[in-house]
Amino acid sequence: MSWFDVALFTEVFVTLFVIMDPPGTVPVFLALTSRMTAQDRKRAARTAIFVAFGVIVVFALFGQLLLEHMGISLAALQASGGLLLLLVALELLMGKMDAGETESGGSTKNVALVPLATPLLAGPGTIVATMVFVQQGVSAGESAVGHYASIGVGIVAVCVCTWAAMRFAGLVHRVLKDSGVTLVTRIAGVLLAAIAVQMIANGVIEFVRTV
Repeated sequence: MSWFDVALFTEVFVTLFVIMDPPGTVPVFLALTSRMTAQDRKRAARTAIFVAFGVIVVFALFGQLLLEHMGISLAALQASGGLLLLLVALELLMGKMDAGETESGGSTKNVALVPLATPLLAGPGTIVATMVFVQQGVSAGESAVGHYASIGVGIVAVCVCTWAAMRFAGLVHRVLKDSGVTLVTRIAGVLLAAIAVQMIANGVIEFVRTV
């Protein structure tokens, strides 16, 4: 009996790292937190990671049952996540995110929960990939402890990398200054819009295939 599968850990880590893309979250994180203080930015990064980790774990363990119970397909989940990201992208492009009100901390929590934690980090791609890894172990009849441990450590490792990228995004902010962050905000809006449209398209295509 193996208590830890290195090959599975590597596969989970590489797959989720590519999907969550820690380096790619830096410009979006800077755009969403451009008017926050350094302390609020750290708090937003920490909150986003904890919430994203929780969402991933819950869907990994109960996602299939939850979606089946509610009659929701993975394609619908993907398309809805894309629509939510598209709305955020439009706000970034129009500059509405620049006026983030963080005096009371409310905006910090909102940005950390949506869209950072979900659907940006714990999005449809991350959720589906994790559910597939868990399901593969169940169907293959592998050691539950070793399989879940390998997946769990892989998820934690990627979350730590993503948190580090956001945690030290402040260094990038100090280098770029406010004008540079404004430029990054617009670029991030364009990239986020492209990601959102692709997510919606993939969801629609998958939905049509299953009909």
